[in-house]
Amino acid sequence: MPQRTDAQPRRRARVWTATLALTMPWLATGCATKPPASDADAVADYEQTNDPIEPTNRVFYNVDDTLQRYTLKPLSQGYIYITPAPVRSGIHNFLANLGTPTVLVNDMAEAKPRRAGDTFMRFVINSTAGGLGVFDVAKGMGYPSHDAGFGQTLGVWGVGAGPYLYLPVLGPNSPRSVAGFAVDQATDPFTYVPHGIYLKTFNWARYGLSTIDTYATIEPDYERVKNGALDPYATVRSLYRQYTQSAIAAARADDRTTTPDWYAK
Repeated sequence: MPQRTDAQPRRRARVWTATLALTMPWLATGCATKPPASDADAVADYEQTNDPIEPTNRVFYNVDDTLQRYTLKPLSQGYIYITPAPVRSGIHNFLANLGTPTVLVNDMAEAKPRRAGDTFMRFVINSTAGGLGVFDVAKGMGYPSHDAGFGQTLGVWGVGAGPYLYLPVLGPNSPRSVAGFAVDQATDPFTYVPHGIYLKTFNWARYGLSTIDTYATIEPDYERVKNGALDPYATVRSLYRQYTQSAIAAARADDRTTTPDWYAK
């Protein structure tokens, strides 16, 4: 399942940085040897299944699946039931707009100035004319959205993903994406704003709503995977690898020359 780039609390950044530090030595000793580059099929298979701690990952997957079935699924279904689609769309846009500074930093780190320019324009336009991002006005003006996180940035510069990890709550992951997650927190402006009671309440409401919004979006596809796959765990692993590789390839190839729709007219 694709990951969202919405920032999380500073405390969670420290937790996952510690998780990475603790698991890296274990993972390094458990990795299978990568096939030679001359064997393209073997390398492709290795990249898709590089999962040295699969038994542990499967335990976490089953825990998460139970959590989703009895917590996130009812919450997301209730959210969909009581919230009209236009309101859900506005909430999704608002949450995505809050994560735009992180996307901007990673666009610049990937040496994509036009992509970064589009992100900056999206933030300015949607934060003003779009009512703090509730309405995606920028898209209609020729500035489409895209995601970017530091895990992707590392991939663009050639850093390998490492072995597959399934982490409680966060789901499909890799050492590269966990490291990127920690860095992304440092680029979230809310990390540096003084945390009074009102901001803390806003942040926790934001994180909870982001989780429900994300699951409400992916839940139909996730259910299809579970119901249609012989091994849902392996299918989720494969889809995650394909998604991250595709996102990195798209970022590398994105050498856009931005000409907004309004300018062409």
